[in-house]
Parts: sequence; structure tokens; C-alpha cells
Amino acid sequence: MFLSSFDPQGKNPGMSTKIKREHGLLRGIFVCLATILAAIICSPIGQAQDAVALNQTNAAAPTPATTSAKPSSATDDQPAEPGPTESSSATETTLVIRGEEVPSAYGAPPALSRSRFSNLVNAYVLPPWAVFAAAIYQGDALRFNRPDHMCTAEIELGLPYRFGVAIENSIETFRGRTQERSFSLEGRYAFADWDKIPLNPTIFMEYRFGIGDILHDEGPPEPLAKGEAEEFLNAHEPLPGALEVRLLLAEEFFGSLEWALNGFFEAETGGDRGREWGFAQSAMVPVLLPKERLKIGAEMQLTGFSDKGIRHDPSYRFIIGPTVAWKPTANTRLDLSPLFGATHDAPRASVFAVFSWVFGGAETNEAEAPASTRNR
Repeated sequence: MFLSSFDPQGKNPGMSTKIKREHGLLRGIFVCLATILAAIICSPIGQAQDAVALNQTNAAAPTPATTSAKPSSATDDQPAEPGPTESSSATETTLVIRGEEVPSAYGAPPALSRSRFSNLVNAYVLPPWAVFAAAIYQGDALRFNRPDHMCTAEIELGLPYRFGVAIENSIETFRGRTQERSFSLEGRYAFADWDKIPLNPTIFMEYRFGIGDILHDEGPPEPLAKGEAEEFLNAHEPLPGALEVRLLLAEEFFGSLEWALNGFFEAETGGDRGREWGFAQSAMVPVLLPKERLKIGAEMQLTGFSDKGIRHDPSYRFIIGPTVAWKPTANTRLDLSPLFGATHDAPRASVFAVFSWVFGGAETNEAEAPASTRNR
């Protein structure tokens, strides 16, 4: 992330020092992420299994033709007929499928059977009894304030009949203060098996329990006077609970282009009754076939925010940028997304990194084409 900021009129000499501190922290984050990535790349990489088709054709050797002996009583006008000439040929076809990751979720492609499609977007559901575990990092380079860092642990379980449940726990670090931020309960339901309904709609609901304090204002960013940020921290305003509803849409086009979109609405149940609404979408294509080890694409998010003090003048934040998904092994994946703010109220940049692991799961009877046969 390369960010530059300066005061052309030199009216705010303190701003330069603040920006240098922000840049130093952001560079430190990228150094850590690069170190982790390099360590993973240099480590032994497990080999994903391919979908393999073995066609065996076993032709039995034809039996030699046998001719019955002509009986002594046979005449020339009634010749003895030769015995039957027998030749048998047997063809056997064996199809061996080794899945590249967990079984298909009701016929969905592998990438859309993982619960989390990309850093910002969820899609469809997990296969029954499959487990999705993820470590999520989000770093925001805020305007007029220091960077905000949040780490989240997520575990989701796929259930039969296209249901899924999950829990999340988030820890936040801001201005040298680290706190337990929130705990969430989630549930989702896909309305039909894959490709039975266009765009495969799925409903998602989450309730977040606020545990920590509000560490910075969620409204439109404004320049802070000296000591104002510390004063806000010392107020210890409790983070309220919130209910969020999402509509998840996902589809695969042309056998390789994968796309997903989430529309969302969130309402806080206390405090200043903040509300968030908007959508996020992502599109990705594989560049290493047939195992789909590496995918590249782009994602974006548009968020509107208001509370009881600014209902008439909501804040809009738009971030956009590239995304990369890499599978070190068949069941693990690393997603990286450096996204950049395109509106005044958005962070200068938001960096997302997710390391996820999917295991378990049983193939569903409703599944149509085995996802492990893709790109054969």
C-alpha cells in the first residue's frame, strides 16, 4: 500500500508526523504479511488430488473357431455345418474421482462450497457436516486517525437441508489499546440445490453481541483536535449489539468465471442506533488449472451509514481493489485483498487477509455433477 498525504499550505505541521506514524504502521503490517506469505511459499506444499478418469478396455482373446467333424453318413448335398465360431469382447470403464477439496454442496462448484467466497463476500452453504475454520485480519488506514486493526476467528458448520450455523469472535487494536470487540452467532439457509434457482439465493442472519468499547467514531471522518481521540477512548462508550440480514447471490459463468454478491442491512439494538446498508461483490477466475490453486479477481463494497444524529445526511464509503486466492493444499486457502477508498468518507485503504481450512463433510444425494470433475 502506497499512500501519500501532505498539507500544501503548511497549515498543519502536526499532520506530517501523524501520517508518518500511520505509514510506519502500515508498512509494518505489510512486512508481517509478506513474511507469513514467504514462509508458506517456502514450506513444503501439500499436493492436491486431481480428478482422474481411468478407462480400462479388456478384450478377451477370441476363442479359436471349431468345426464339427463331418459324420460318416453325411452326403454331398447335405454337408455337415461347421460349429459356431465364438468370439467375445468385454469392455469395462472405471471412473475414479479424487476430490480436490470437500464434497460439493448440493452440486455447487468447489469454490462456492466453502462458505466464504472471498474476503468481503459469503456465498451459498457448506456441505452437510463440513467445517469451515478461518482466521481473518482487517486493517483500515483511517482518515484523520491512526490505523485500526481487527482479528476475527470464525467457525462454521454445514447442516443437512441446506442449513448452516457459525460463530465469530473479534479482537480489535486501536491507538495501543487491544480489546475483545464482539461475539457473533450466524445462520444461513439456501433456498434450493445449486442451479435450481437463478443466482442461487441464500439468506444469512447474524446477531452480534457487543463486548468492548467504541474506539473511534463510525460516522463521517473529521479532523481531530489535540487530545480529542484520547478523550473519546476514555469515555468508554460500550459497543451495542446489532442484527444483520444479508441476501447472498452466487453463480458460475462459462465454467470458469465465479461471481458472488451480498446485499446487507445492519441495525444496532442500542447506543446511537447506527444503521449500515449496502452491497459487496467479487468476481474471480482461476489461472492455474486443473487444481485451481491460484485465482485472481476484483472486489468492491459500498456501505451507507447513519445514526440517530445524521439520519438526514448518511455517510457513504466505497472501497475497491484486486483480490487473490491461493490454495497451498487441497483444503486450505489464503485470500489477500488490498482495497482502496474511493469516497471521502471511506478509509484511505483497507487490507484483508483470510486463512481458511475446510474439512469433513459428506456428499449430498442431491448433488448433480461432482465438483471434483471440473477442469479435467
